[in-house]
Amino acid sequence: MKKIIVILAALSCIGLLTNAGLPEKGPRPEIRPGKSITAEPTPGLPPKPEPKPERPDTETPPVTQPPSGSSPPLEKQGPKLPSQQTLEEQHLTIAPESDAEHSECVKELQALGVVFKDISRIDDGNGCGIDKPIKVTEVLPGIKIKPDAVFRCPVALGLARWMKESVIPAARVAAPDQGSIVGINQASTYICRLRNGAETGKVSEHARGNAIDIASFSFEKGKDIAVQPRREDSTLIGAFQRTVSSAGCLFFTTVLDPESDAAHETHFHLDVLERKGGYRYCH
Repeated sequence: MKKIIVILAALSCIGLLTNAGLPEKGPRPEIRPGKSITAEPTPGLPPKPEPKPERPDTETPPVTQPPSGSSPPLEKQGPKLPSQQTLEEQHLTIAPESDAEHSECVKELQALGVVFKDISRIDDGNGCGIDKPIKVTEVLPGIKIKPDAVFRCPVALGLARWMKESVIPAARVAAPDQGSIVGINQASTYICRLRNGAETGKVSEHARGNAIDIASFSFEKGKDIAVQPRREDSTLIGAFQRTVSSAGCLFFTTVLDPESDAAHETHFHLDVLERKGGYRYCH
């Protein structure tokens, strides 16, 4: 009898649970402070994209055309670089020479037997010229320079020392059958121009009386020894030219030989340009 009562009670509970239902709407969530609830999109329709913010105009504004018949505005140009300037545009001046230094240089030339004379100051304008020029006819006793050379005294002094201490000894070894050197054939000394005869750029050291170009050496017998490309010349003459070219840097601050560039394939360029720190350029 007790078992029947328990079973009936259990069936009653199941019936009550079965009839019980969930509420149609659940509790609505509370809104957090500072936030708003966005309406949900209508089911079945794609969400509508929000418009993009306008982009600030960063492009260059269109060029306004000048009125018909008017001239276009001129473009502003900055100053020319030194490499773009002509000799006239550089406004150069002739470097003054110390009387004491010139006098000392002249004494050294006289001691070496250089044949020369002082000539009047040269001023060809635009910075071309020599304050205290000299004209040399013999670089050492018995060794003429053809044609006569005009430059500053330090060039003549460097040339005489180079010939005495390097060129003459090297020639005795390289060309003993040709006798002594009797002449130097120069291609250029003083001349008013820019480097390599260009229309613009730096002034040539020739225009300041600081340089000489040597084309060949003349001997008592035999042919002249011409200055020409000899890097691959395995003869004694090739060795002679390379030797005197290298030694030139002991007496000049700049030495350019036929191996340096096309502008110097036929001569040595020797000059006494003073650079910062005593720097020398030799090629």
